[in-house]
Parts: sequence; C-alpha cells; structure tokens
Amino acid sequence: MGKFVVVNHPLIQHKVTMMRDKNTNTKDFKQLLDEISLLVAYEATKDLPLEDVEVETPICKTIGKKVSGRSVGVVPILRAGLGMVDGILTLIPNAKVGHIGLYRDPETHMPVEYYCKLPADADQRTIIIVDPMLATGGSAVAAIQFLKDRGCTDIKMMNLIAAPEGVKAVQTAHPDVDIYVAALDDHLNENAYIVPGLGDAGDRIFGTK
Repeated sequence: MGKFVVVNHPLIQHKVTMMRDKNTNTKDFKQLLDEISLLVAYEATKDLPLEDVEVETPICKTIGKKVSGRSVGVVPILRAGLGMVDGILTLIPNAKVGHIGLYRDPETHMPVEYYCKLPADADQRTIIIVDPMLATGGSAVAAIQFLKDRGCTDIKMMNLIAAPEGVKAVQTAHPDVDIYVAALDDHLNENAYIVPGLGDAGDRIFGTK
C-alpha cells in the first residue's frame, strides 16, 4: 500500500485555516495555495535519490550531494490543479509540467479525458499529480490510470484537502501511489463536497464563484 501522508506542519495548518475562511479573497487564496503547495511538495520529494559530486568551495574541494536519477514532472488536473503548479515550481524550477483535463460523463458519471499533454519523457520522470481537492477520488483514479497507460510508473498524488472516501478510492485502485495532503477532512456531503472543506477550489482560485 502506498503512503498516505498528512503534512500537518503548524504553518500549513495555519494557512489551510485561512483558505477555509469564506471571506478570504482570490488574491490571498491563490497566494496561500502557492505557499502550501511548496511546503507539501517539500515533503513529497524528500525521498528523491542523491549522488555524490565534487564541488570546490572558496576554501577547498569537498564532496556534496545533488539530486540524481529521475527528474520531476508536475501534472495538474484541469482546472483547479493549475493553482498548485507555481508553488511546486518555486521549489523545483526544472520540473516539466503536463496537463490532464477530465469531465464527468452525464450518463455514466465516469471521468472522461478531454485533454492530455505530457512531457515527452514523462515515463522517465517522477510524476506528481496535483489537484486541490481529493473528494470522491474519481478524477484522481482516472488521471493516474491515464498516466500509467502512457508508461508512467513513478507517480505521486498531491492535494490540499482530502476526504476519507477519496483517499480510499485512490488507495484501492492504485495501491502503488503515495498520497500527500495538507489536511484530511471529515466526509463528503450529498453533493460530493468535502466537509468542512473550503467550497469549490477552482472558483475560489480563478474568481468565478
């Protein structure tokens, strides 16, 4: 079973509380999401492999460490996932960014891919799928499968807020995928909104509420 990690650093808890506040404006909401995304990405990348390199300081030559092996790819689920990208790129500026667009079929209620553009070497990268809300898990499960269908084998999921139902759905369908979140909430309501949640993340990010 993949790891499920709630990154409950005091600064993250503080910033999540500010994001939950219905009176937080779009500008502040986006800034807080950037900051939380950076902090959660710090945790999600702590197992990246290292290699020794020689470096010359102003004093002498020494052996230091640098990230080796797989590069990182960030794949937001459109559209709300876009709000998490900049924070991660602040931490990992060389990461390549792909995009996955999904919609829910009104008859089958299953996620349908309408757009997918990945880095050419996505199958050689550690891919971090990002979406602020992990609610039912339907979109996340589908997005992970779309990546696997394209040869990706090293996949992580990163969310702002998750519901237990969504976590269980992803872990059941993709037990090899680690999940990192800033907060685990109580449940989903009858409209599949996370409770207590923060409302529609996409609307709050882009000011369309």
